[in-house]
Amino acid sequence: MHTHALAEYMKCIYRGQWQCAGDLMLSSANKLAKTGADFLICPDNTIHQAFAYVEARSPLPWLHIAEVVAAEAAERGFRRLGLTGTRSLVESEVYPEKLAARGLDYVRPNTAEREKINRIILDELVYGIFKPETVAYFQQVIGRMKDEGCDAVVLGCTEIPLIMNDSNSPLPTLDSTRLLARAALRRAVEPAATPA
Repeated sequence: MHTHALAEYMKCIYRGQWQCAGDLMLSSANKLAKTGADFLICPDNTIHQAFAYVEARSPLPWLHIAEVVAAEAAERGFRRLGLTGTRSLVESEVYPEKLAARGLDYVRPNTAEREKINRIILDELVYGIFKPETVAYFQQVIGRMKDEGCDAVVLGCTEIPLIMNDSNSPLPTLDSTRLLARAALRRAVEPAATPA
């Protein structure tokens, strides 16, 4: 496991400099390759916007978080997913591309919802602030997505599962971080003869 400080990534993200974020990811990838890692994961959804700068130059293969979520959604028979996460993530093509590749549809939060969810993530959840009204707001947004025909919701941020899960969500949840961790475990214990 290796990561640069979140503050370093955020400098790149706030400036919209995804190649800069990709360079940080590659720095970690190179260090991990030297330690003998077989493959790589990045549990941060937003940073996957830098993946295009990373994949071809990476010394090792990666499991892509949105591919893992899309595979799980398809396996469970979901057809239309609500997306939640930082504003930058839900406005990007990180999830739409991987969902479309599996024939899945999606709904993004509207502009006002994106702004509020982004503020909640960055000003509350990353600091361990969990308010009942925040849970209620997520329930409201997810309920609207359900009304728009969604049959599951992607928790596309490491912090969202701290307040939302299957027991309090109007829709079944796809916890991207947990799904990626499970996929990584499966990959790590594959027999050596299994192709990557």
